[in-house]
Amino acid sequence: MSNNDLFAAEDGVISASEQLIATGGLKGPAYEQHYEKLLNSYRKLLRVSRRLMRLSDRNEQQLNAAAGVIAQKNKELEALSTKLSKYLSPQIYNSIFTGEQGVEIASSRKKLTVFFSDLVNFTETTDKLESEELTSLLNHYLTEMSRIALKFGGTIDKYIGDAIMIFFGDPESKGAKEDALACVRMSIAMLQRMRELRSEWQDAGAERPFQLRMGINTGYCTVGNFGGEDRMDYTIVGNVVNMAARLQTQAEVDSILIGRETHSLVKDEIAAEERSSIKVKGFAEPIGCYKVLGLYDDLMREGQLIREEQEGFKLLLDLKRQDKQKTISTLEAILARLRG
Repeated sequence: MSNNDLFAAEDGVISASEQLIATGGLKGPAYEQHYEKLLNSYRKLLRVSRRLMRLSDRNEQQLNAAAGVIAQKNKELEALSTKLSKYLSPQIYNSIFTGEQGVEIASSRKKLTVFFSDLVNFTETTDKLESEELTSLLNHYLTEMSRIALKFGGTIDKYIGDAIMIFFGDPESKGAKEDALACVRMSIAMLQRMRELRSEWQDAGAERPFQLRMGINTGYCTVGNFGGEDRMDYTIVGNVVNMAARLQTQAEVDSILIGRETHSLVKDEIAAEERSSIKVKGFAEPIGCYKVLGLYDDLMREGQLIREEQEGFKLLLDLKRQDKQKTISTLEAILARLRG
């Protein structure tokens, strides 16, 4: 609706008033003078109202234009934010964009569980692949492993070629034990998914599908922003990190090697066998370690393990490693002593 239409009634009042004055329809000159004065004030008020309405219309147009620009900028910012999130672990991204984490150079000490994985004989396997095939294969592998890491709550630190570094306990932690358990469960799930991928790759004609080895260690690390004022990296450093990397290099193909502290945190739910201590570069003393066999619940379902616990009583039988007759004899001897 135009401004003229909005003020049509007021224009009608002025026109009628002017006609009334012109025809002498008012009672006397004094009354006519007073009426003329009121009419002039009314005209002035109507002019001001029209100017304000025009100004309001212009402001509304400008506001609408500004709102359109703001909406477009928000879309661009959202798109840019989505792109940036691909370069950060979701936990780090969220903590920065919600203001929980600063972007200054700073660090703190935290107890973390650190995970390293690496593909065995990666260079030899990929020498026979074209670059496009290698890129597709590697990205598929990294995507699958990353999905599992995020499912279990791991913070993906970085990809180092075919290697992956993940840690648990920062920026969110459920406690040292739960963090360690989540990390080991994640590694078991990765190993299972790797077996499935290997079958898929073999069906697709791959001559030497990838094989995996993993290392896990728990302890205090320095975590935070490292780098310069113009380029920083949110990561972790310390001997615990180095030991996790060394454990990974010592792991057997398609296996998980964990350090002593990790084992002490997960031993109630994770079956593992102690291995000989290993001597690795950077550590004066040999490193104690354990090979993960699997989750107790899974192994019991598969018939590989018998596990019974009561107050003052604990029984654990690895059916794959025990001599059945010898085990029966041992159990019968124990029962005889209990009955005796």
